[in-house]
Amino acid sequence: MNANSQQFLDWYGDGSDGSSPTSAQWASILRLPEDKPVTLINFFKLSPRANYPVHTSGFDTNVTGEEAFNRYAEVSVPTMDRVGGKFHHVGPFSGIFIGKDEDWDVIAIGAYPDLHSLISLYSDEGYRAAFVNRTAACERQKVIVAAG
Repeated sequence: MNANSQQFLDWYGDGSDGSSPTSAQWASILRLPEDKPVTLINFFKLSPRANYPVHTSGFDTNVTGEEAFNRYAEVSVPTMDRVGGKFHHVGPFSGIFIGKDEDWDVIAIGAYPDLHSLISLYSDEGYRAAFVNRTAACERQKVIVAAG
């Protein structure tokens, strides 16, 4: 696979604000076995108002975090399907069963048949363009990787 973490940093940023993977996180993902399934467990806390970058233009940026997240989902769901991924679950956060309490709004569990499928999603031009909506929508987020 020719994917490299610098290309993803150029597209998504350095991850220092928590909106995308850091250089070390990209490198870790790209070291996963290429032929094994990858599952991402996403936790999203939506902002009351979307927080778009100042230079964003071409669409209404005065929307809620939920509206911005829905814009992201309109592109990410079909793109994920096209690259071979699928969602096992997308729905509201209902609480913690074991462990320290956390406060989230949405949980999404996405599965990819292999690393190539995941990298294809993040390499897709339309997905990259829609990612600004995910970033604007979220007050905070975390993504857990389960691979193998």
